[in-house]
Amino acid sequence: MADATSRKLLQLLKPAPDSDLRCAAAMVLAEVGPKDAQVSLALCEALDDPDAIFRAQVLRAIGKLRVERALPRLLTVVGQGGANAEAAAQAAACLGEKGSKALRDMMADASPVLRRRIAAALGAGGTSSAETAALDALLDEDAGVVDAATRSLIAQVPSLGAEHRRALADHVLTLLKRKKGLRTASAAALVRLLAAFGDPRSDAALWARVDATNPPELRAAALQALGSLPAPSARERVQRLLDCAASPDFRVAAPALLILRGVPVGERTWHDWLPLLDAADPAARQFAMDKLHDRDNAEVAVALVRQLSQPDRSVREQALARLSKLEHGRKALSDELLAAESADEAWALARAQSPFARDQAAGLRSELFSRACRYLEAGDRRADALLFLLREGDPADLRDRIEDRALALRKKKNFATALTYLRLLTRDPACSEAVRFEAAACALKLSNHHPAADSRAADPALHQFAALLHRHETDPLVFVQKARWLDPADLFYLGFHFSEGGRQEKELGRNVLQLVVRRSPRGKLAKDARSKLRSEGLD
Repeated sequence: MADATSRKLLQLLKPAPDSDLRCAAAMVLAEVGPKDAQVSLALCEALDDPDAIFRAQVLRAIGKLRVERALPRLLTVVGQGGANAEAAAQAAACLGEKGSKALRDMMADASPVLRRRIAAALGAGGTSSAETAALDALLDEDAGVVDAATRSLIAQVPSLGAEHRRALADHVLTLLKRKKGLRTASAAALVRLLAAFGDPRSDAALWARVDATNPPELRAAALQALGSLPAPSARERVQRLLDCAASPDFRVAAPALLILRGVPVGERTWHDWLPLLDAADPAARQFAMDKLHDRDNAEVAVALVRQLSQPDRSVREQALARLSKLEHGRKALSDELLAAESADEAWALARAQSPFARDQAAGLRSELFSRACRYLEAGDRRADALLFLLREGDPADLRDRIEDRALALRKKKNFATALTYLRLLTRDPACSEAVRFEAAACALKLSNHHPAADSRAADPALHQFAALLHRHETDPLVFVQKARWLDPADLFYLGFHFSEGGRQEKELGRNVLQLVVRRSPRGKLAKDARSKLRSEGLD
C-alpha cells in the first residue's frame, strides 16, 4: 500500500489547471514511489490524460517503476506512433523480458520509422533482455535500425560497470567473428560500440578492419575508434595507416591522417611515407610534405617534383617551396625546368629557382643557356623563362654569353639568327653602341634594299642607324668602315638613304657612298654611287 507521501503525489496526478505541478509529481513518483497496485493503477489511468507533456512524464515513470500491467497499453501507444511513441517504447523496454519480447515481435511488422524507434528504445532499456535485443538489432537489414540501436547503446556505456561492459564486449566480439551474413553497416556499428567500451581486447579487432579488403564504411569506423588510442609505434601498423591515408575515400583518409600526426618519421621508415605523396587527396599530399620537410635526398626530391603537375594550386606552391629549400630539390627543379613542356610550366619553375639562382654551378648555367639558345632559335617561348633565370643568377655573364653567341652566328653569316640574339641585348638601355651597330648591320643584311622612299621609311635597319647617328659617342662611320662583312650593296643602300636626309644624314650618306666607290671602283654600284653623290650635290 502506498505511504502518505505517495498518496499525496497520486492526488497531484489528477487533472488540474497546473500542468507543471502534475509533471513534477509524476517525476518525483518515478524516483520515490513504491511498486504497488495503487501506484500502478494511477499511472495506467494517467495514460488517458489529454495533456501530451504530462503523458510523456507518466510513461517515464512507468518505465522506471516497471509497471508491467501497463504493457498492453504501452504497445498500443507505440503502434499508434506520434509524439509519445518513443517514450512508450522505452518504457516497455524497461519491463524486462516480457517487454523486450513484445517489442521484438512488434518490430517484425512495423514501419521503418517505428522499427528505428523501437531499436533505440531497446538500447536505452537498461535491462539485460533489452540490451540483448538491441545487440540483435545491430544485425538488422535496415541501416537506420542499426544506427538507432548503436546510438542508444553507446549512450548507456558511461553508466555501466566494468563487469557489465566486459560482458557486452564479449558479445560484440563474438558477433564480429561471424564470417558470413554480417553486413557492412552492422560490422561498422559493432566496431563503434566496441570502441565505446574501451576494452583492451578490442585492439586486434580494430586493426584487422582497417585493411583495404574491408568496405570503406567499416575501415572508417575502425580508424575513428583507433583515434582514441595512443599513436602506434609498430612499423606494420603505421604502414596500414599510411595505406589508409592514401585512400581516395575521404572517410578513410581523414581519420588515418589524424592518427598519423602523432607518428614520427624515422631514419628507417621515411621511405614508407613516400607513397603518400601520390595520394588522391591533396590534403594527404600536403600532410606528407609536412612530414618529410627535412628529408634532403633524391627520392624525396623526385616525389616532390611530381606534385608540380597537380591541379591543386596549394599543392604545387607548397612543393615548390619545399624543393627550393633542399639541395637535391634544387637539382630536381633544374632538371624539371629543362624538361618543361610549356612556357607556363617553365616560368613557374624558373620563378621558384630565382631566389637561389646565384648559387647555380657553372655547368648548370651552361646547360641552361644551351637549352635557351635552342628554344630561342626555334621560336619557343620557353626560352624567356630560362633566360630570366640566367639573368637573375648573373646578368653580366648572360650578356657576354648572348653577345658571343650572336657574333659567332654573324661570322657564320647566319644573320637572321644572330639578330635574334642581338635584339635581346638591345632591350637593355645600357647596351653598348658596338652591339647596337651589330644589330643594325645584321638587320641591314636582311633588308630587301628597295630604293622606294616608302619602303626605306619602314625599314627598321635604317631606323637603327639613324638612332646611332643622332645619339652616339663613336661615329657610326667608324663601325661601318670596320664592318668588312657588309658588302657594297649594303653600303650603297645605306648611303643612298642617308644622302637624302638632313645635314648629319647627308654627311654619313656621302661618306658611305664614297666607301662604296673605294671598295668597288669599277663596279656598277660605284657608278650609281657617284651618280647619287652628284645628284645630291655631295661630290
